[in-house]
Amino acid sequence: MSKKHEHFETSVIHDGYDAKDMLGSLATPLFQTSTYTFDTAEQGERRFAGEEEGYIYSRLGNPTVNVLEERIAALENGERGLAFGSGMAAVSAVLIALTKAHDHILCSSGLYGCTFGLLTMMQEKYNITHDFSSMDSKEAVRSLIKPETTCIYVETPINPTMKLIDLQMVSEVASEFNIPVVVDNTFSSPYLQRPLELGCDVVIHSATKYIGGHGDVVAGLVVGKKDFLDSVQMTTQKDIGGIISPFDAWLLIRGLKTLPIRLDRHCDNAENIYEKLRNHPNVTKVYYPNDTDHPDYYIREKQMKRGGGLISFEIKGTKEDAQAMLNALSFVKIAVSLGDAETLIQHPATMTHAVVPEGSRLEMGVTDQLIRLSTGLEAWEDIWNDLEQALNKINVKAVSK
Repeated sequence: MSKKHEHFETSVIHDGYDAKDMLGSLATPLFQTSTYTFDTAEQGERRFAGEEEGYIYSRLGNPTVNVLEERIAALENGERGLAFGSGMAAVSAVLIALTKAHDHILCSSGLYGCTFGLLTMMQEKYNITHDFSSMDSKEAVRSLIKPETTCIYVETPINPTMKLIDLQMVSEVASEFNIPVVVDNTFSSPYLQRPLELGCDVVIHSATKYIGGHGDVVAGLVVGKKDFLDSVQMTTQKDIGGIISPFDAWLLIRGLKTLPIRLDRHCDNAENIYEKLRNHPNVTKVYYPNDTDHPDYYIREKQMKRGGGLISFEIKGTKEDAQAMLNALSFVKIAVSLGDAETLIQHPATMTHAVVPEGSRLEMGVTDQLIRLSTGLEAWEDIWNDLEQALNKINVKAVSK
């Protein structure tokens, strides 16, 4: 689908919906129905045969869901979008569609813990193997591509180390081998980064995060070529059934309208908190793409509008010190999601990446001292005051030993 409006801030509110089609309703109506009636038995036959367009059953299509799918396709500048019941439903549908037994997937060097778990399961059950690459050069990508490689799967920024991958470079290598590139764009949203415009083939979002933005929905989105997503819809989505509910789609449509405003505030807050964290004596490292000293900063300037709302940092001490620091927080919430109005903080080694074996986890850079912070929409000064008082207590604990 092509964008109807020139500017993202307009598309995010209007694309995919015309009030004239819905009795003039300004808000997108919620079609809370499981099935649809046919005028005649013959009409039902034609729709099931694919000879006539129209709704059949909400697992196969729903008007509210379709507005969301058209809007996210427009925002990512893709041909078609598909909505799922969770981010992992989206990831699994795409990877299952692109692979068969004995195939191979090349992955970026760090992945969300559940994606890692899915890849492990696919290897154990179907011998679909995978390798991890730093993807810091064309040769690093080429060297791990095999005859049986059927897709390249990338997170950027990588969760939770915030390492960046040059998507244009990876896409250029993939095109040499005619291999599709799949990108998890959750951390950036289409407001900050649009992988399809950089040559990638499929974009995935955990819409639970920035797209929803309010911590009240679990969902996933995929954008790509129409032919591919038509196939996904009629196979892995229809038959495995990881669909989104109409109400959750309605919530995402509502959340999307404020995405640019929210993301700018998230980024503003993250930039201020980053400056404070890098100067705190109990913080040894800070990982944030907007840092001009970040080794991948040139990639951030090339493909991201801003650095995003996520910061990871390492503290002095042990796992127990990291957990004690989290426990000392006042209003910053310990939770594993991101992109909400509330500032959230978590310990990846024991939470989001607990499923990853220790050796692999450390190779990813997920140490016991690493903490991931999702800056919310509160006043950044209040966020920092809470973080600072908790960080200061690491010293208090050290002195008391």
